[in-house]
Amino acid sequence: MEPILIYGFPAGSSMGLVAALEWLGKPCRLCRVDMFGEMREPAYKQLNRRVETPAFITDRGEKLTETLAIAAWLETRDLERRISFDPLSGKADRAHQLMAFINTGFTAAFSPLWAAMEMQPANPSMQSALTEWGREAVIERHDRLEEMIGDTPFLVGNHPMLADGILIGVARWLDFHRVADISRWPKLAALRSRIEADPAVIYAHALENGERSPGNGACLGHVTLSEIIARFGSR
Repeated sequence: MEPILIYGFPAGSSMGLVAALEWLGKPCRLCRVDMFGEMREPAYKQLNRRVETPAFITDRGEKLTETLAIAAWLETRDLERRISFDPLSGKADRAHQLMAFINTGFTAAFSPLWAAMEMQPANPSMQSALTEWGREAVIERHDRLEEMIGDTPFLVGNHPMLADGILIGVARWLDFHRVADISRWPKLAALRSRIEADPAVIYAHALENGERSPGNGACLGHVTLSEIIARFGSR
């Protein structure tokens, strides 16, 4: 069977993995999930008890969660090295370093902002404190990433790869939460512009918005969350 990526909307970090699957070019299927609706229904816990996206069904029908675990699964099957590097190379080490930073400290810096936005019932004083804390953390993590960016067109090389996909799904949260203008970080601004202009990222963003897009043909179509739960949820 083809692997299935379960990605979330709106503004899910998993958008970057949709783009990575396009870059990889191997047959797959997708499942689009409303993170404020069906993902929070009890049945979704059969796929991911943390109630998050992304989730992944492998070609063996096994469930896999966590962005870096899914990225590692894709990397080991990238025999043509379209989205990764020789695992014994220095470029692979740098890619892993960047992906780990993006998926941990960089992503986590936004957590207070999401918590403030989603808080129910509202607590204005706590939300204000969370927002201030989150903004400071996001700016500091952007400062660190700006320092880490090298002189290649993309994070690690001349074309977009896994690290760029993991970045772009999260980096746009800066705009979503209106923390600061991206021009504050020139290297990151230029990098984001290049990644966002890539056809696979445009395709992934269109799917996230519920639009039809043919892509490059690697995706064989969408399946519903109920179909996935019925087939794989009890395993």
